[in-house]
Amino acid sequence: MNAGTPSANLTRNAALASVLVALLLIALKSYAAWATNSVAMLGSLTDSGLDLIASLVTLYGVRLAAEPADREHRFGHGKAEAIAALFQVVLITISAIGIAVRAIDRLLHRAATANLEYGVGVSVIAIGATGLLVAYQRQVIRATGSVAINADNVHYQSDLLLNGSVIAALLLDQFAGLRGIDPLFGVGISLWLAWGAYRASNQAIDQLMDREWPQEKRQQFLRVASQHPQLKGIHDLRTRTSGMKDFVQFHVWVAPDMTVLEAHRVMDEIEAKLGEEFPGVEILIHPDPEGHVDPGVIT
Repeated sequence: MNAGTPSANLTRNAALASVLVALLLIALKSYAAWATNSVAMLGSLTDSGLDLIASLVTLYGVRLAAEPADREHRFGHGKAEAIAALFQVVLITISAIGIAVRAIDRLLHRAATANLEYGVGVSVIAIGATGLLVAYQRQVIRATGSVAINADNVHYQSDLLLNGSVIAALLLDQFAGLRGIDPLFGVGISLWLAWGAYRASNQAIDQLMDREWPQEKRQQFLRVASQHPQLKGIHDLRTRTSGMKDFVQFHVWVAPDMTVLEAHRVMDEIEAKLGEEFPGVEILIHPDPEGHVDPGVIT
């Protein structure tokens, strides 16, 4: 994936947008946390600080992942996205633990919050800005399948709930006099963040472990590949995804008396057809005489 391709530009712009949103929210929430003395707002500020670090790492990760293959990285740099996503997971987990510790301390001391208007106003702005970012990221994910932007999106989705929880906590604390509700929301936020970290880690780990494509996608690939009239069968299909790029390799059975030149022509025709249905996929095909199976092959 070249650094100047449309997909690379989309992921870079999405990562840059998340950095700018994080900077805006940090500035607003820093003042609101000081003015309200709210642990929920403090948790929201802490999460935005980690958002900034995660977004900067994501920006670097997607830029690196878009670099073309070189002599030391023959398959490209796509897994930089998965590494960036896992870094985000670590930060989300740290954020969840920190918020939970602070919330439990506040729950024991039952401290009151103040200046409702600052906390609610900042949270409303944060919801608006984050909502726009999440919607934009979803468009980029649909277009590119970026695992790093997906992890960033999961994190910012949790921010929507987090900011809504801050508003509810402040309203219940100051209007209903429920002194323990603010730290309870803080505990709830920390649990939600931990769940988000778990979800975000799955796709990144799948890429790093070279997990096979979903079964439906594999079957569609096989249907297209098997349409060539001179193929006698397909076996040993292996698929994986690295960043925004897919890789496939498989063996095909051809007539034992087929010449190398003829086999080469057939492989080219199969690759051309697959390229139409699965653009951008890197394909490696190995021809075998009909009936031959290498020992130890997983079908």
